[in-house]
Amino acid sequence: MIVELPDTDTRSVAKRIIEVRAAGGALSLGRVLTLVVCVEQGEPMEGAIEAVIGASREHPSRVIVVYHGTREGNSRLDAQIRVGGDAGASEVVVLSLYGALADEPASVVTPFLLPDTPVVTWWPGEGPARPADDPLGRLGHRRILDATKDADPATVLARRLETYSPGDTDIAWSRITHWRAILASAVDRPPHSRITAVDVTGAHDSPAVDLIAGWLHSALDVPTRRRRGSFEIRLHRDEGPTILAVDEGNNAVLTMPGKPDGRIAMGHRDLPVCIAEELRRLDTDEVYAVALRGVPGVDFIDTNEGVLTP
Repeated sequence: MIVELPDTDTRSVAKRIIEVRAAGGALSLGRVLTLVVCVEQGEPMEGAIEAVIGASREHPSRVIVVYHGTREGNSRLDAQIRVGGDAGASEVVVLSLYGALADEPASVVTPFLLPDTPVVTWWPGEGPARPADDPLGRLGHRRILDATKDADPATVLARRLETYSPGDTDIAWSRITHWRAILASAVDRPPHSRITAVDVTGAHDSPAVDLIAGWLHSALDVPTRRRRGSFEIRLHRDEGPTILAVDEGNNAVLTMPGKPDGRIAMGHRDLPVCIAEELRRLDTDEVYAVALRGVPGVDFIDTNEGVLTP
């Protein structure tokens, strides 16, 4: 069920939510958090809503989508309520803000926050320069960004580190969870000889690959080089490297000295899967912070020009 409320106010929207819930038999019981989704003009709002509906099977939530419309003209609030099949296991409230109201999103959102439940703020687009200082970011126990949507992916992680606050995390980080798990498992296997250096190769404009390099540099405290090319990670040891790569079938291939190659089928980690993972934990992701802090220590290598500035 989708209910449209053009040119309305927060009190009318709150009242209508109760009426719609009662008419449709939907209950607010079991809502585990409030997810605030911040969408700027020109960003794909429907794609973000589809993602949170997909994640709602694991995390039933009240989803508040805040669309910042044009700042020109009079202040206006248009609302939309989605429940039932149009909202998955959640209830979705879309608040479209226009005029001066678009610069006061927190005052509009606050009446719809579920009491005594955590708040997560997600920017499916580029996101603010300082998430923790953003009006909607200040509401969130966790703040989810996506470095891959930044206009300058080569410098985005340096800016994320500069503005980092506990509670910040990134979709680029959750996209590489499976790769991190394979690497951690490989390091735990014999031989347990010391890793002396790391080479991480991947697309030059991939913050996710940069985060892997930063994580390995921080965790292993060894020289780490980031190269451009097809995805591959080499953990150098005296007896030979441990290599993680991808074959033609998009399977992960793990090569270790003296052992047969291991192949692991890798499923596609789409946006709903990544959002669901980020919503599983509401405390600070310390390992993400460690990875961010490791990126400046990585040597970014260009085969023709030498070391690059990240």
